Amino acid sequence: MTGAGVRSGRLSVLAIVGWAGLAMLLAGAFLAALGGLNQTTYGAANFVQRYLDAVAEDDMATATTTPGVALDDAEIEALGLPADISSAMLRSGVIEVGPEDVQVVEDVANPDGTHSVSVSYRLDTAILQSTFDVRPIDPLYGLLNRWEFVTSPITVVDVTAAHNPVFTVGSLTLDTRATKTGDDLKAFTQTAPYLAIAPAVYEFSYSDILVEAIPTTLGIEPQKRAEVTVDAQPTADFVKRVQTQVDDYLDQCATQLVLQPASCPFGIEIDDRVLGDPAWSIVTYPVVTLTAGETAFEMPPTDGLAHISVEVQSLFDGEITQLEEDRPFKVALTATIRPDDSIAIQLQQTG
Repeated sequence: MTGAGVRSGRLSVLAIVGWAGLAMLLAGAFLAALGGLNQTTYGAANFVQRYLDAVAEDDMATATTTPGVALDDAEIEALGLPADISSAMLRSGVIEVGPEDVQVVEDVANPDGTHSVSVSYRLDTAILQSTFDVRPIDPLYGLLNRWEFVTSPITVVDVTAAHNPVFTVGSLTLDTRATKTGDDLKAFTQTAPYLAIAPAVYEFSYSDILVEAIPTTLGIEPQKRAEVTVDAQPTADFVKRVQTQVDDYLDQCATQLVLQPASCPFGIEIDDRVLGDPAWSIVTYPVVTLTAGETAFEMPPTDGLAHISVEVQSLFDGEITQLEEDRPFKVALTATIRPDDSIAIQLQQTG
């Protein structure tokens, strides 16, 4: 009985030692696996890689909610940006191309616990490199590393909408006057800042029946402020509408049965006696051309030709003749687009 009890006790001790050793092996394996995960899947470099992948896939919901990306009010103020700066571009369907061929070049662990992750990538046709500083935050389940950007990779794009306040970027159409009031709304050229995800390529343009802007491609890098001009110019339809207004105006001038039609660019002075009503007609209408000026689209002084037909009597010898004479003239004007998309023209004195 005593021997059996001793053997039983010895087996229990051996079992405990065995289980303890196994537990230590399992714990070691777990810690090794945890360390591997924290170095790879949950490492600083992979955190940056996941952000860039989200941008490349146009997954703005993931990209903008990545820790350290969103800017709070204090950060916006510190950057000298208006409190009401637009975040409209921080959505899917806006970027043209995201970063491609992404490769982590270096992951440097800094003494303060932050990491500096350098990444190379292709943005459209350019090969670029950016360094992202990230820092640890509360770990997931108390075990797995989590990170956030020390400085948000979001940048600012200053968009100048020249000669038309509206522009298109990706699938989005924006109005640069959205946050403006008073006289600022009247400016012929408008500029407004927009928050934009980076790195990415954006295409800016605009097109409607009256104006169009040739698409402009802009590649932006993290934390580097960029600017772009969307240069709207009159369409053929715009020019045609102005031409119609000019022609109608001149036709109205030609209906006036006087030598000097009021508020019109042509007329004649005759020393002889006029016996009948003068009859005007337009021989050549000025051909409308429009270019952007400081405050409106402008047509430079442009030649036209009117014709007068009137019966006159010489004061010298009383002879009666029919005067037929072409009278050259010039027309200059400015044209603007009203809020209802109609066109207002303002005739200019040509001297």
